[in-house]
Amino acid sequence: MTTDPGLRRLALRTMLAAFPGHTAPDWATRLLGEGLAGYTLFGFNVAEPVQLAGLTAQLRAARRDTLIAIDEEGGDVTRLAHRTGSPYPGNAALGAIGDLDLTRRVYHSIGRELADVGINLNLAPTVDVNTATDNPVIGTRSFGADPVRVAAHAAAAVVGLQQAGVAACAKHFPGHGATVADSHLELPTVDVTPQLLRDRELPPFAAVIAAGTKAIMTAHIRVPAITGDDPATFSETLLVDVLRKEYGFTGCVVTDALEMQGAARAAGGIGPAAVRALAAGADLLCLGADIDLEITEHVAAAIAGAIADGTLPVARVEQAVARNQALAAWTHGIEEIELSPRLGYDAARRAVSVEGSLTGFEQPFVVQLRAGHTIAEGAVPWGLSPHLDGTPQLAVAADETSAGALIDAAAGRPIVLVGRHTHRNPAARSLAEQLAAVHPLAVVEMGWPAGWRPSGVKAFVTTYGASHANGRAAAEILGLAS
Repeated sequence: MTTDPGLRRLALRTMLAAFPGHTAPDWATRLLGEGLAGYTLFGFNVAEPVQLAGLTAQLRAARRDTLIAIDEEGGDVTRLAHRTGSPYPGNAALGAIGDLDLTRRVYHSIGRELADVGINLNLAPTVDVNTATDNPVIGTRSFGADPVRVAAHAAAAVVGLQQAGVAACAKHFPGHGATVADSHLELPTVDVTPQLLRDRELPPFAAVIAAGTKAIMTAHIRVPAITGDDPATFSETLLVDVLRKEYGFTGCVVTDALEMQGAARAAGGIGPAAVRALAAGADLLCLGADIDLEITEHVAAAIAGAIADGTLPVARVEQAVARNQALAAWTHGIEEIELSPRLGYDAARRAVSVEGSLTGFEQPFVVQLRAGHTIAEGAVPWGLSPHLDGTPQLAVAADETSAGALIDAAAGRPIVLVGRHTHRNPAARSLAEQLAAVHPLAVVEMGWPAGWRPSGVKAFVTTYGASHANGRAAAEILGLAS
């Protein structure tokens, strides 16, 4: 069946696609000329700043008002610095510091870096209230577990980004912080009353709306009392009745990646997910990372087909397109303020907390526990290794070593055990407990802070993140930085 060209163009104007490589393939630039709203860039599109600026210039040459988006949260989720780790400490660290102007300045600095390479939409900040200690996908991406604190820092982050001329996209509405599942892999549930949602999850979104955020991203989570069995991305009640009418948001509603299982599986595929999201009130459809020409055309055809058969009202799609065009046309005078190149590193050091005493750990043996990463984070380097001044070190998997083996390797030195979300890993917890019982041990936790502490540990260092800046801060606190 042939897709109507006019409806195809209308569908394309609601979509953020993706492509592999450091330059755009011919089909990618051709689609921009045919109306595609824009692209999301990922780590695989980024080599270094000059290359990235050239890529965005190539896209803009195809159409000047192209939306070019990226996930640059700083901290554990970075695309610009995916090869080395971010020079910024991340939201959990900023929330722990509690300096709202610092949060604004950090996000302004991130925004200036993005603007310099031609990116105009940042899929950040994460404004979820992280109330689930074992949350597998938010964690240190959150400013904290207190709605008031998160709301204040969320607003500051939005202001900072948009002062740099880059549109902010606060995420993940109506709040992904209470989940214990990853929406990349399944459809998580937040089983709360509407009132608890308003009291706990929604204050940061009210704050970013008041701060003028240009966009808000939906979450592929279900809130049974409101969405039934569907994710929020498909809920007109949440996207229109709550977000638009109750909270007064007039900007662009962006979906989280529709290739994620929390959306695609719930709808029966990425094409139906796109149609359902538009029907519910979303404006800009983020397709995801593993996207090519075939998938992009498939989604466009699904939308055009739904318009043609009356399933999706054309007026709803035209409304979405108008909001997307307004977002692309938005410009803001860049505020000229001087920023220290060490801003992120200084901020990360302010976030570090030390329980106990580091006396006696001047010449330690550093052991880094291998840890996985989420799809959102990607495989970004982390830890103390790049920052050490020659201190002996070893990287191990907790379930493939023993306390005795590490004590032997330390050769009389005290041990600094570096981990990420250590409390979630039974083997890592057990190893730390065994070491602390018989050997001088300090633990550096670079994931979401939890209440667990190994009995007998001499010092417990919390960095509130695992970025390059967080690692440097920990090495400095330990007196081991090169």
